[in-house]
Order: sequence, then C-alpha cells, then structure tokens
Amino acid sequence: MSETTTQAHAGDRYLVKFLMVSALCFFIGTVHGVLQVIRPIRAWLDSIGSPYGGPGHLIDPLAHAHINVIGGVVIFIMGASYYLLPRMSGVPIYSRRLVNHTFWWTSLGIAGFYSTLMIFGILEGFALLDDDLTRMDEIHGYYGSTIAFVSTAMGVGFWVYFANLFMTFRQLRKAENLR
Repeated sequence: MSETTTQAHAGDRYLVKFLMVSALCFFIGTVHGVLQVIRPIRAWLDSIGSPYGGPGHLIDPLAHAHINVIGGVVIFIMGASYYLLPRMSGVPIYSRRLVNHTFWWTSLGIAGFYSTLMIFGILEGFALLDDDLTRMDEIHGYYGSTIAFVSTAMGVGFWVYFANLFMTFRQLRKAENLR
C-alpha cells in the first residue's frame, strides 16, 4: 500500500467501532434467533405470550428484532454514512466528536434496550408461569422507567447523528454557494 492510502485508511479507523458493534449485534441476534426456535425454549416463550402479547413478546419479537435491526443495521448505516458522506460530497464531517457521541450513546442505548427487554421478559415470564400476578405487576412497575432511560440514551445517539449530518449538509451548501 502506498503511504497516502495508508494515511487515508488510518484516518477512518475511528469508524471501525461501528462495524464491530454491528457485527456483534448480528451475532447476538443470530444466536437469539436460533435459541428461540429450540423446542423447549419455543414452548416456554409461547406459554408466556410470544409473539403476540404478555412477557413473551418482549423477547420474541421485540428484543430479537431490535438487536438485529437497530443494533445490526442502523449502527452500520450510521458508520457507513459517516464514511461515505465526505467522499461523496467532498466536505468533511462536521464534527468527529459528535461521531463518537453518536456511537457511544446509540451503542449503550442498544445494549440497554435489548437487555431490558430480555430481563423483563424473562422475569415477568417466570412470574406469569408461577401464576404470581402481583409479582409480575411489581416487576413490570420498573419496566417503564428503565425502558425510558435506555431509549432516551439511544435517542440521544440518533439525534446527535442527525445533527451532525445536518451540520455537514450546511457546510456542503455553503461550499456550493462559494463556487
């Protein structure tokens, strides 16, 4: 590789973390998908309401879809757009610091959201099977604030991403107006 090619690639290495988290989420999602069709697990999920309601729907389809779509696809698209936009427009990304904020807020939100769905689905599922609706309601009482917290973290990552793209587009418009 030439020195300029190596330098160009080195300047993009900060984006590799998007690809790594995407791959990790797809891995978790595929393991999750395989596990949920194994006969005893499928029977347990069906007995607690999967995929239509009850605690089972938190695990299948919500957690499974979330880790694949948001964790696998969206985080990859974020990294890819941060890579491609400067090359397609000729204008650098507005802020590398905001790129890092996008990554960390979104990744932590994804992990928290998936974990919340899984944990509450499992805990509420066992309470349902024990026919302990009081315990199920107590457990579910914590769900709203927990999911709100992790959703907000993920949302901050999305909003920072959109703001960074918007500011980059503004730079592009300014550059085009100067020509």
